[in-house]
Amino acid sequence: MADLAQVTEHIRGAVGDNSGLGKTVKIDLGDAGKIYIDGASVPNTVTNEDKPADATVSMSWDDFMALSNGQLDPMMAFMQGKLKIAGDMMIAQKLAPLLKR
Repeated sequence: MADLAQVTEHIRGAVGDNSGLGKTVKIDLGDAGKIYIDGASVPNTVTNEDKPADATVSMSWDDFMALSNGQLDPMMAFMQGKLKIAGDMMIAQKLAPLLKR
């Protein structure tokens, strides 16, 4: 199973220099940590800092792994309360392709 550093590195590669997000997003994985995507800076950056973001996606590590492996549908996770979004929902929707493994 991947750890936070491996997942962060994967997302960093998927985001690249310009993800097209144009905003900041924080993925809050509870005790497992956080992933902060700065899609507003050039080049884009991905860190494990806990900073304010335009959108915050909160979910458990296990649900995040299931989502990124294609075993959990993002819309179903949201409807079941496994995935919560605070802030700009449109930005959160653009995340899906960046999270696939």
